[in-house]
Amino acid sequence: MQRRTFLKTSAMATGFAALSHSLAQPLFAMNQDSKFFDNIGLQLWTVRDQIAEDTAATLKAVKDAGYAQVELSAVMGSDEIIKVCDEIDLNYTSSFINWNSVLHPSQKDASRLEDIVAKAKELGLKHLVFGYIGKGSRETVDQMKKAAEASNKLGEMCNEANIKLCYHNHAFEFEKLEGGELTGFDVLMNEFDNDLCKFELDVFWAELGGWDPIETLKKLDGRVTQVHLKDLKKDTPTIYDEGKVPHEAFEEVGDGSIDMVKVMKVAAEIGAEQCHVEQDQSPDPIASIGQSYEYLKKVCS
Repeated sequence: MQRRTFLKTSAMATGFAALSHSLAQPLFAMNQDSKFFDNIGLQLWTVRDQIAEDTAATLKAVKDAGYAQVELSAVMGSDEIIKVCDEIDLNYTSSFINWNSVLHPSQKDASRLEDIVAKAKELGLKHLVFGYIGKGSRETVDQMKKAAEASNKLGEMCNEANIKLCYHNHAFEFEKLEGGELTGFDVLMNEFDNDLCKFELDVFWAELGGWDPIETLKKLDGRVTQVHLKDLKKDTPTIYDEGKVPHEAFEEVGDGSIDMVKVMKVAAEIGAEQCHVEQDQSPDPIASIGQSYEYLKKVCS
């Protein structure tokens, strides 16, 4: 797709989606705390296919949709994204890192943690996110303790670079582990050193895993630095395996079952620093991010 066609199509789709959404949604909860909205971010995983097709056009579409910053999907290998962000004044303060670099550093795709932290410091990042644990490394208490121990060690490196490390959940952490009553999330809450590793709570995955995201935020008071705003289709059953979630379960912010206004209110109360919109699946990601932004603008302005 040519750059001009991409932008024209994306802008039209975003506009129509935002208009129809605005007409369909009731006006409520106006004048909310705009602490997060003024610097709202987008996790670039949402537009991964568009980034691969045309990085510059996609990032311009993100900025044109209203987002103040992006959350990188990786530190290493994001030079082109960083270059374009600098050119169009799109901020970036946070990035995910490859989970193998934390737990399986001998893997071919695992960059050295020292190199990741050094690059993040060079870029001026404020946050690094340990965002996943693969199958085979998350089924037992001992495995989750190992993940927490590795996180704490990485957190020491991050602290020395004046960067905050946080862990981003999916739904598997909320399932009971083999042979016990603890969930993986219980283990992480117990084992993380709060001075070394915080949380980036993804409210979609918490809800999907059977944990109320509002109550989970309250339980993590003082331990959450970032929040992912991602909405869940109403009446979706509990699903722990991220690979079995139907694409239609992912909704634009404001269209699903999660009270995002309350999420942001509680997140502010417990000391979270910033929020990022993310939608893992959408038939038209550019339209979806525009719709989510317009909803947040409506309830936060």
